[in-house]
Formats: sequence, structure tokens, C-alpha cells
Amino acid sequence: MSIRRQFVLDDVSRAIIEQLQEDGRRPYARIAAAVGLSEAAVRQRVQRLLDAGVMQIVGVTDPLQVGFSRQAMVGVRTSGDARVAADRIAAFTEVDYVVITAGSVDLLVEVVCEDDDQLLDAVARIRAVDGVESTETHLYLGLAKQTYAWGTRGPQSPTSPDAGL
Repeated sequence: MSIRRQFVLDDVSRAIIEQLQEDGRRPYARIAAAVGLSEAAVRQRVQRLLDAGVMQIVGVTDPLQVGFSRQAMVGVRTSGDARVAADRIAAFTEVDYVVITAGSVDLLVEVVCEDDDQLLDAVARIRAVDGVESTETHLYLGLAKQTYAWGTRGPQSPTSPDAGL
């Protein structure tokens, strides 16, 4: 697992991404009209962004609507190389997000399960991974915000209302 090098986006690429974040099925012709390029140029830019790993175009589901009633964030403390434990935990079916952190825990692991029994099993298997010292499970009670609109705006200026957020 590694962090990718930063890909520099120009204003046109940002605008294309914004269009796709609003509607991932938006036709290239409509995107082209919105950003001032030809349809072919938009298609090429989108392909370059996909090939570079800058973005993905996916269908996002609501876990509750498709039978997964229990979600949790599991903080994991490890001994040794946290990357090894992260790779092993990332292979679990119930795990949809693993990040290596600096702080009171070494990993944050999002787990999506059908019920409490499946969550209990998933946490037990996380605890059994070599190098895992302890876990702390935080059950999701509600979702206050979820967005996929990252990366379309440049860095915020210090006078911006969103600065520091």
C-alpha cells in the first residue's frame, strides 16, 4: 500500500471531474459543452485521468438499502510494520476502507456488515491478524455527511471561509 504522487490538475480537468461527480453517467457531449472542449478532447482527458488513477467512475450504494445494517470504524493498534497488517486486513470482505494513520491508532478500518454477528466475527478476525495489538470499535449511529467532491477545487486561501477545514 502506498500513497500516490500528486497529479496536477488544470482548471479544465477539474471542471470535467466536477461534471462527473455530479453525474457519473453524464454524456461526454454535455461535459464538452460545459467545459468548452470538443467531445473527443473530453473523452481523452477522462481516459487519462482514469489511467493515472486520479479518479474512478463507480456506482455508490447506500449500505442500509442493500442489506448491510451495521457499519463501524475500527481503530487498530499494531506492533511492527503497520503496512503488513493493513494489507492483510484490507483483504477481508467486510472491509471497505483501510488507512494507515499517525496518532493514537495505527490503522483506521471501515467495516460494513449485515448484522452484529458478522461485525463481531470481522473484528475477531482483525484482532487475530499478526501484529495487531488491540482494536477499538466505533459503531456508526448516523451519517451526518458523505461527499465525493474532493480534488476539484485548488488549495483554499487563508482568507477563504473554508480555510483550515
